[in-house]
Amino acid sequence: MKAVVLKEAGGPEKLVYEEVNTPTPEAGEVLVKLNYAALNRRDLFNTYGVPGVKLPAIPGSDGTGTIVELGENVRDIEVGSNVIINPGVGWGVDDKKPDPNFYLFGLPKQFQNEINKKIYVDGTFAQYMVVPVENIHPKPNYLTWEEAAVLSLAGITAYRALISKGQVQKGETVLIPGIGSGVALFTLQMCVALGANVYVTSGSEEKIELAILLGAVGGVNYQSPDWSKELREMMGSADLIVDGVAGEGFKILFDLVAEGGRIVTYGETNGSVSQFMLSKIFMKNLDVKGTKMGSPREFVKMLELFESYHIHPVIDRCYPLDQAAEALTYMQQGGNFGKIVLRVPG
Repeated sequence: MKAVVLKEAGGPEKLVYEEVNTPTPEAGEVLVKLNYAALNRRDLFNTYGVPGVKLPAIPGSDGTGTIVELGENVRDIEVGSNVIINPGVGWGVDDKKPDPNFYLFGLPKQFQNEINKKIYVDGTFAQYMVVPVENIHPKPNYLTWEEAAVLSLAGITAYRALISKGQVQKGETVLIPGIGSGVALFTLQMCVALGANVYVTSGSEEKIELAILLGAVGGVNYQSPDWSKELREMMGSADLIVDGVAGEGFKILFDLVAEGGRIVTYGETNGSVSQFMLSKIFMKNLDVKGTKMGSPREFVKMLELFESYHIHPVIDRCYPLDQAAEALTYMQQGGNFGKIVLRVPG
């Protein structure tokens, strides 16, 4: 089969498109013929090298396809089924937090403690992939293949941040900094579906306008010197802020959130946050929560919510699989509004 392989660290240009052996499913596994895979920022980060990751490996967490072979003891699913992949492996039984051995498909870290289970190193940037049957779900019929392919990792991250952690309510004011990424857009779309009033920030006027077309009430350009003042005049204060940007702008969020409000953080694409006044948290009675990914139960609830409201993911552009390096370079430039997809050859 054809696959995109990372053999050494050094950025997207180190990816190689080549022929590799097609995997064979073992007991409790299925073989999926992938037709689309999706990019996530972790795929870009991984190409530069992550401590504890063993190479070579096939990147990619998200994908859709058709089951073409069943391993032993696989029941209640048939060859020919159209499926979407949950990329999280081994979350465990506690929805509040993952098991210490939880990881994602595509270049997982090696575990310090020995675990008695198979580690699925290779991901979705390939024609075929072996997946544990518990990580397989029926593809939502209302979605195109491309739309379904981009949903998993960003969708579950947004669902957990907004609903499980953020406890968003109808009529609340929600601020989403840095609109344009997959998680931020899914958060926006779920907010609109659930009746919240959404405001956004971006360094691009075009992205703000596109967000408004998706249902945002308004937004401001954070390149403006007085952007926080402009935003405060526009929206008042936010009941909930869902942030994956961090950086120095994160400290301003404590001025924009309402007293007794909530801030949920799921990433730091603009880097870490330096010193900020802890008093802004306790003086305003704030709940500040962190989150990553989500449990298998939350994954099912996320799919149900999307299907109930017929939410369609936003696709920025699609590349053929052999142009994965170019796709990741485009992601790195930060101009995309929506998800980036890889089309897997038949």
